[in-house]
Amino acid sequence: MRAAVFRGAGSPLSIETVPDPEPHSGRIVLAVERSGICGSDLHMAQSAHTPQGLILGHEFAGSIVAMGSDVAGGWKQGDRVTALPLNACNSCTTCERGLFALCSQNLFTGTSLLAQGAYAEFVSVRPDMLQHLPANVGFDEGAMVEPLAVGHHVVSMAALPHHTSVLVPGCGPIGIAVVLFALRAGARHVVVSERSAERRALAMAIGASAAIDPEAVDVAQAFAAKSLGTRPHVVFECVGVPGMLRQAIDLVDVRGQVIVAGVVLQEETFLPLAALGKEVTIRYSQAYTEADFEAVIGALARGEIEAKPIHTSTVDLNELPAAFAALAKQPNQCKVLIRP
Repeated sequence: MRAAVFRGAGSPLSIETVPDPEPHSGRIVLAVERSGICGSDLHMAQSAHTPQGLILGHEFAGSIVAMGSDVAGGWKQGDRVTALPLNACNSCTTCERGLFALCSQNLFTGTSLLAQGAYAEFVSVRPDMLQHLPANVGFDEGAMVEPLAVGHHVVSMAALPHHTSVLVPGCGPIGIAVVLFALRAGARHVVVSERSAERRALAMAIGASAAIDPEAVDVAQAFAAKSLGTRPHVVFECVGVPGMLRQAIDLVDVRGQVIVAGVVLQEETFLPLAALGKEVTIRYSQAYTEADFEAVIGALARGEIEAKPIHTSTVDLNELPAAFAALAKQPNQCKVLIRP
């Protein structure tokens, strides 16, 4: 099969012919119809810790083409599916609670040579992580279920009451998904803070109350002006750079919530007294559960959310290295999909 292969930090992804994944015991092989470029993939491609030979890609949808002999669950060739890109141990107490993404032994698909990803024509998955795609949910939407599920999980952690005022710093795919589900949960004011004019426009197009350019105005003052003088009851931090947690604590209201979805790879510091003085609740959100995937697929099938505005372009596998490099330099697009 053809695949985009990581060959070193800072080097372009290499389009190569590699062996097809085998339908080993307890595995299913999918023909990848669409996969998505994620910000975490961009970061991994710049890291010296990423193993050479890795095939990235954990957002995908496709059709079943081969199955191991002992696969259960009623799956059959031709089934249209997406999947949670998880390879947990299934035997620890965390897995027993259904929190497979939090399993200490879990390998995310596309992050390990033992779990190659979907920047390829085929990908191997576990049958217990598969999710059927309804007939009215296409492969484009199917490949976006994963990032949408991240946003669904983030918002569900806040248990938003109706008429809540919300601030979302960062309007990449996860931030946009948070906007969608915060609105669906009944938030009154959903204000975004984003440097990219294109992403601010996208947030407004899907229903955000206002969009702030943090390089042009003071975020706290701008939020108060947009929300009738209030502070945000919830700040969903979706940027993932040092300093954002501290800023979120400063911005949030008394007894407000800060939900951290952005991944910071460096050390982060903040003054605990700033959170203590307002009794701020700080929670971190990691990935999703099967229930999040099911909720997103159901919402797409019923027309309750629309994924198409998030999808900004599609590239062929040969075009992936150039698209990858462009996103790393200027991340103005939201979700770029790959057509292997």
